[in-house]
Amino acid sequence: MSQQIFKGHKVSEGLAEGAVLISQDAIMFYLIDPQTGIVIEKGHFLEGKSVAGKVLVFPGGKGSSVVQADGLYQLAVKKNAPAAMIIQYPDTVLVTSAIIMELPMVDRVDEAFYQTVKDGDFVRVNADTGEVEVVLASNE
Repeated sequence: MSQQIFKGHKVSEGLAEGAVLISQDAIMFYLIDPQTGIVIEKGHFLEGKSVAGKVLVFPGGKGSSVVQADGLYQLAVKKNAPAAMIIQYPDTVLVTSAIIMELPMVDRVDEAFYQTVKDGDFVRVNADTGEVEVVLASNE
């Protein structure tokens, strides 16, 4: 795959890059171990996988505002938060948390992105411009 750039919408500013981790399920950040970044929610699409340093692609958040904000905060404090987040359905709590914790977040990314990107692809997220660049595709 050659480099491809997809347009999105800035939610929380910043620049980040890393390997993509895609979840089909909404995420409750409180059910991610802050010491490791590993999803501990039983039966979750990402159970047993680490979000630490990844560009997390997911539909949205779930759970109360307190557990969402605290879960993401604990990950950030332990340096196990995602490098960036690409979210389909942002909610007020995750948007506010991403802004406060300075975690780049974009939404409304071109539909072609979701049909193109795979787990392990290396991407750059420029939330300032709303662009997501797939730099290197994984060999899946």
